Amino acid sequence: MIEWSEPQRMLRSAVRQFVEREIAPNLDELEHGNTPPYDTLRKFLKTFGIDVMAKQRFEKQIAQERAKLAGEPEPERDDEEKDPAMAEMMRGEETAMRMIPTIELCRYCPGMVTAMGVSMGLTAGTIMSRGTLAQKERWALELLTMDKIGAWAITEPNSGSDAFGSMKATCRRTDDGGYVLNGNKTFITNGPYADTIVFICKLDEPGVEPKQRKVLSFILDSGMEGLTQSKPFRKMGIHSSPTGELFLQDVKVGPERLLGETEDISYRSGVKDTFSAERSGVAAMALGITERCLELSVKYAKERVQFGKPIGEFQLIQAKLAKMEIARINLENLVFRYIETVAKGRGMTLAEASAMKLYAAQTAVEVAMEAVQIHGGNGYMAEYQVEQLARDAKILQIYGGTDEIQITHIARDLLTRD
Repeated sequence: MIEWSEPQRMLRSAVRQFVEREIAPNLDELEHGNTPPYDTLRKFLKTFGIDVMAKQRFEKQIAQERAKLAGEPEPERDDEEKDPAMAEMMRGEETAMRMIPTIELCRYCPGMVTAMGVSMGLTAGTIMSRGTLAQKERWALELLTMDKIGAWAITEPNSGSDAFGSMKATCRRTDDGGYVLNGNKTFITNGPYADTIVFICKLDEPGVEPKQRKVLSFILDSGMEGLTQSKPFRKMGIHSSPTGELFLQDVKVGPERLLGETEDISYRSGVKDTFSAERSGVAAMALGITERCLELSVKYAKERVQFGKPIGEFQLIQAKLAKMEIARINLENLVFRYIETVAKGRGMTLAEASAMKLYAAQTAVEVAMEAVQIHGGNGYMAEYQVEQLARDAKILQIYGGTDEIQITHIARDLLTRD
């Protein structure tokens, strides 16, 4: 894949029009006011039928799982799915159609992508991949359509990158087959407003070293006794993505809330798979930020006059613009490679996803800071959008695993190869 197809370009244009009509005029309120992004995101999903498509995919998967549990033949596959070439094309098209809205939203409001991705991707995706049929039917669909908001809670005040080794949150078995949960989580996207929470903790296993204890996950609902959700934090960037803390004090849950309803499989491997999926999406976010920064910088370089001529005629400004365009091309190629990888039915390894995120995050920050530099004093003012994009870009180097963690994963993979 070397360029967007005509249908993909049409979708990009439609999404861009929606963003410029519904989000750009309200950006100040979304970024600095008291308006959570969820109603706007729901309108976005309905406008493009994303909620309907999510429901259709959900119902199809549930029907297949029901048939399998009942020992019945799987539902007849569509003709397209029977043809390997057609199935490959469909996978690629679906992935592209998912990446394009991410790119376009990030041109103005990267925080909205974070809020949406954690709810529909991380939280719903975790339940769909690890949950029982009953859990999927009870919780997943409303998350996939954003009728309810989801949060994925792993990070703790003292854990950071050492999510498992420093994890203090615990679950303790009770005599009636349930559990009691305790612990604090922080930096939780959608935490203040989440209806459904995937809470990750360690099983209290006497005689087992804390670092070796099983990592289990539970599905919680807001309003449960002992569960407290904080107000949104004040942050450097992505203000349209509400972030907060969760406090659990003796929260009692039944076994039906244990993800997968089994302790036999620790959730450590599942979290790594989740991180890989999350990191792959950062390239699309970085591309959106980069595209917009370059667009604004070119416009400014044409209009801003210094020493009697537009600054775009100065070679140092031209060098900055040229490097930004190279970065844009590289990021676009990373996105195209990811789409092709999914189309071929091959998932990305953790090292590949880490390399993708590392480059994309660093590139977005570098381009955004150069955009501020081109704008000079104006670029430091909130009146100019590059100021916001520079603040928003920085989070890409932190969440989903810091740059330093990505380097470790890549290097370990290289050093363990034969």
